[in-house]
Amino acid sequence: MTTEEQVNKLYVIGLTIVAALGGFLFGFDSGVINGTVKGLEVAFEAQNIGSGFNVASMLLGCAVGAFFAGKLADLYGRRSMLIAASILFIISAWGSGISTNSIEFIIYRILGGLGVGAASVMAPAYISEIAPAKYRGALGTTQQIAIIAGLFFSFLSNYKLADISGSALNPFWWDYETWRWMFWIELIPASIFFILLLFIPESPRYLVAKSEKAKAQKVLSKLYGVLSGEQKVKEINDSLSSDHKPRFSDLYDKTIGRLKPIVWVGIGLAAFQQFVGINVVFYYGAVLWQAVGFDEGDSLLINVISGALSIAGVVLSLFLVDKIGRKPILLIGSIGMSVTLALVVYAFSSGTLELNTATGQEILKLSDNMGVLALIAANAYVMLFNFSWGPVMWVMLGEMFPNQIRGLGLAIAGLSQWVSNFIITLTFPIILGSLGLAFAYGIYTLGAILSVYFVFKKVPETKGKTLEEMEELWKN
Repeated sequence: MTTEEQVNKLYVIGLTIVAALGGFLFGFDSGVINGTVKGLEVAFEAQNIGSGFNVASMLLGCAVGAFFAGKLADLYGRRSMLIAASILFIISAWGSGISTNSIEFIIYRILGGLGVGAASVMAPAYISEIAPAKYRGALGTTQQIAIIAGLFFSFLSNYKLADISGSALNPFWWDYETWRWMFWIELIPASIFFILLLFIPESPRYLVAKSEKAKAQKVLSKLYGVLSGEQKVKEINDSLSSDHKPRFSDLYDKTIGRLKPIVWVGIGLAAFQQFVGINVVFYYGAVLWQAVGFDEGDSLLINVISGALSIAGVVLSLFLVDKIGRKPILLIGSIGMSVTLALVVYAFSSGTLELNTATGQEILKLSDNMGVLALIAANAYVMLFNFSWGPVMWVMLGEMFPNQIRGLGLAIAGLSQWVSNFIITLTFPIILGSLGLAFAYGIYTLGAILSVYFVFKKVPETKGKTLEEMEELWKN
């Protein structure tokens, strides 16, 4: 095992930050849609299911990108897939802003989704494969910090652009509508990500799997020191020596006649992260708060506050995930979200529908006390999510699968995550228009309650285990 003194912490942190920029773009690309929904509805004349599909279309690409990224990464490398993702981010950011109709917009958003999906599984995989076991939880948590930072900066840039121009619908620079510039801002971080990826090494575990041991030892020696680097190459090689080329049948346990338990846990972790409804806040936050009577400016500002609280939650998790473990943090989050979501449901169920004469749309009118309760409970829920399920799910998916099936396991879990995300995102505006906010949040409350049972019964603790020890963990 490597010792703390041998770890080149600055180099490890530097590589982690570069990889985590994929998470930043994941968050930015996901959150930027939040402030553009009204602009898209006006520009493309879309309502309810049409609006929902404009928002959710990216998630189709995410599901495909996440599913195939793991397999392609086993063939071409983690770094190569991150570079491909960065190029897709650039194309999508530009194209989303120049789109003139829904079909064109959806195509560019799906391309961006391919990048988001690939980055969502490759960034944590890369980080887990270069990080020492002792620090892997904290370093893996940077993925969620990056995602939330991306969301926060997309909310902030949306708010500032709308504040300067007066509305997302108003013309801005060069007479293009403000909502288009909201997408184009992403070109800056996407280009930086692409350039930095050209200067980082490939994952050493991928290099060993491809019989490029000299290159792997060079990377590991720089990470852990020469002696520890040699030892690590041997450990990785030993764990792979009896294995064959990865194939999907490896995920199936012939003795019990179904998918291996580890795969089901990965699917469950990914799905429950979405079934608690968090991306309704991230994607539709502005619409949600306008639906209860806040104007566009205040709604976008609430998004900024939620983003700041999210970062605080993830930072707290970063300091605790390697101390108290993954499972306790997931349980705290599930219980806390169950309570706060129930309070949101209670607040929304007390409201009455009134016609907004300015917009001609119905809004849910809450009393002052219920409005305050909804705001506090919703933001507490967001902070709890980003303390627990937000970062810990990515940490566990990046570390829980043994070397032999890591790429394939991430592919299945990533597909589960994005399909669940798509379902929640597509159905929210439909439920909002037909059954109301209280009903929608009642569904997410049920998801949080069920996640308590799932974590308690099915999820093992992975804290402190090396990636080569994961196989034994799942045999116990």
